[in-house]
Amino acid sequence: MKEEIIIAPNEKEPAKKAAGLETIQSTLDKFLSAADVGAVYGQPIQHGDTIIIPSAEVVSGMGFGLGSGSNVEPGQESNETRNEGVGGGGGGHVFSRPVAVIIASPEGVRIEPVLDLTKIILAALTTFGFMAGMLARMSKPNKDHIELSE
Repeated sequence: MKEEIIIAPNEKEPAKKAAGLETIQSTLDKFLSAADVGAVYGQPIQHGDTIIIPSAEVVSGMGFGLGSGSNVEPGQESNETRNEGVGGGGGGHVFSRPVAVIIASPEGVRIEPVLDLTKIILAALTTFGFMAGMLARMSKPNKDHIELSE
């Protein structure tokens, strides 16, 4: 004998999924606003005949997850209590830093970079550390090298 199990659709689950998707959409909209040109270029500053426009680098990263589930065991009626679950989560980070200033004057337009001294020092320390490590490695005698004598 073949038993047929009828599973009634859960009316709550689509509403829960829609609420989760709405949350993801609103969070995604907030992150995408960081990619707006207004986040990269600041308000122009007028100083006499010169216009100064600050610019920045904007980096963002994010991740989301959404899940749902239900369980109806064989032999249960469709109107009985069923196991179900809906969950979701997400997170992200937006980072910005100044990179340049655009200066427009009667003499012309020029771009002045903003130097990040911390990055320069870290790059120099990394380079010198790598060079010191390589010199130390090269000055060690190679024990794997076998000389053949006749």
